[in-house]
Amino acid sequence: MKLFLYLSDFIVPLMIFGIICYGITMKTPVYDTFVKGAKDGFLTVIKIMPTMVGLMVAVGVLRASGFLEFLAQMIGKVTQYIGFPGELVPLTIVKMFSSSAATGLLLDVYKEYGTDSYLGLVASISMSCTETIFYTMSVYFMTAKVTKTRYTLPGALLATLAGLAASVVLGGIVK
Repeated sequence: MKLFLYLSDFIVPLMIFGIICYGITMKTPVYDTFVKGAKDGFLTVIKIMPTMVGLMVAVGVLRASGFLEFLAQMIGKVTQYIGFPGELVPLTIVKMFSSSAATGLLLDVYKEYGTDSYLGLVASISMSCTETIFYTMSVYFMTAKVTKTRYTLPGALLATLAGLAASVVLGGIVK
């Protein structure tokens, strides 16, 4: 186990050093290329900022209005029958839109039920098994100017469902 800890400390510096060495051997102006990439990344952040702010405001409004809890209670009654804890429905819904807002809800789950409880374990695993679908789609598709999303949303929702099922199974095994 200690080997992995030591190895993980050196992975990022070794990757950076490897990229720089590769660039030098290919006679690429490494620093100029880095600056150009950083500039492009900054411009991308500026382009997607309105989308990010809009999503954060929408999640905040849903939470503050109580609609999220109402929706979670309605959906939670159904999910209890299939084995998914109704208490984690708000976390699941918010995670599809904003990971940072979902982290706030995750902390609430930890405070109320504990980190080592069944709900805490399932919540932790589900946070790592699912994606911020609508945030990712809106940001990436807007940046790449994609207009026909085809099967992206159904595929992402199916992958999220699989991640949630895995979190319930794994949470039950661990506990």
